[in-house]
Amino acid sequence: MLKPKWMFSFILIVALTMFLVVGCGDDAADEPDPDEDVVVTVAAGAVGMELELTRDLAEMYMAENEGVTVEVLDTPDMVEDRLGLYLQFFEAGSSEVDVFQIDVIWPGDLAEHFVDLNEYGAAEVAGDHFPAIVENNTVDGALVGIPWFTDAGLLYYRTDLLEKYDLDPPATWDDLEEAAQIIQDGERVENPDFWGFVWQGRAYEGLTCDALEWIASNDGGTIISPDGVITINNPNAIEIVDQAAGWVGTISPEGVTTMAEEESRAVWHAGNAAFMRNWPYAYATSQADDSAVKDLFDVSPLPAGRSGSGAATLGGWQLAVSRYSENPEVAADVALFMASREGQKYRAVEGTFNPTIMDLYEDEEVLEAAPFFGSLYDVFINAVARPSTVTAPQYSAVSELFYNAVYSVLLGETSAADAFEELELDLMDLTGFDAE
Repeated sequence: MLKPKWMFSFILIVALTMFLVVGCGDDAADEPDPDEDVVVTVAAGAVGMELELTRDLAEMYMAENEGVTVEVLDTPDMVEDRLGLYLQFFEAGSSEVDVFQIDVIWPGDLAEHFVDLNEYGAAEVAGDHFPAIVENNTVDGALVGIPWFTDAGLLYYRTDLLEKYDLDPPATWDDLEEAAQIIQDGERVENPDFWGFVWQGRAYEGLTCDALEWIASNDGGTIISPDGVITINNPNAIEIVDQAAGWVGTISPEGVTTMAEEESRAVWHAGNAAFMRNWPYAYATSQADDSAVKDLFDVSPLPAGRSGSGAATLGGWQLAVSRYSENPEVAADVALFMASREGQKYRAVEGTFNPTIMDLYEDEEVLEAAPFFGSLYDVFINAVARPSTVTAPQYSAVSELFYNAVYSVLLGETSAADAFEELELDLMDLTGFDAE
């Protein structure tokens, strides 16, 4: 469900757009007032501290750039809802939003709606960022998004409870199951609301991320290979998804199938879970003064399956400038400022958002705020990509087919074998690719 505050913002935008379309009959009224500020609107996320920190950066930019007003639009947390909103702007050719925060999986699908940031100064700073992310954001030679922060799935665990029950951080999914059950059984004596493991089980892009981690860690491929072969219908993928379905109602609540990032974090934040799968942003919120787990947790790579090592899905967001912006040069300057070393360091220190600028992983202030940035650096640079490039511009449909298939297994409606056999056929029809 969309947030009321987001709905209010959207209603205002729609009303303003209608006014601009039908209410401006006087040509003189269309002339810009040279005494008025240039207004740049940034569509940003609100997960964790995202919205607050984006507004902080907007204030910093305005303090240094007289004559520019930067407004921050709160958009839905759910990736699918946010993409739906963006598509409405693009289909209308609307200039109401100048800078869009876009997911790492969208450049190939949405490139036609964005300017080439290389033409606005990005070429001079692109080399500071992880090359793979710059490459991901480059479509037909155009840099359609400047990297803002990267992400990879992590395992959060209660250090106090591992010590209490004489357990080590789990190295495998079997280890996690055993430890989660032991801790859950022990803590339920005094806390009936306690669970062993919370994660993102709702039918949305977050489930694609979680399930890809399970499958890749179990040597089950990446749904569709980089060279366009459908790989999902294999024994290792089937095995691990059936195993994950067994967590629902045992070490994870039945309601895990309704949880996205913030819902699972809320259970963890309240002190009602031993383990949590989430993104790095949850580290800062878990250390907040109102957190029941403050100073009682740590993070590690996700557990391994048959592959012998854990797998973390590559996430992250970029800033892209709308091709329909009336002030693309100023908008690009805003985007490059927010994604600059200064902007990324601020977000890393205050909100544990992973920088895409490589040398920040050696910055003392950043490492003091988020020690795991250094110890888990290899997790971030070796994260597993979703098949968004090879399937563009159909990735959203591919992901929807995948997460709905996994979701049906989590709900107990079907087995992973049956779900993936049907998924394979659906993906062949959608993409035209062959199956292995």
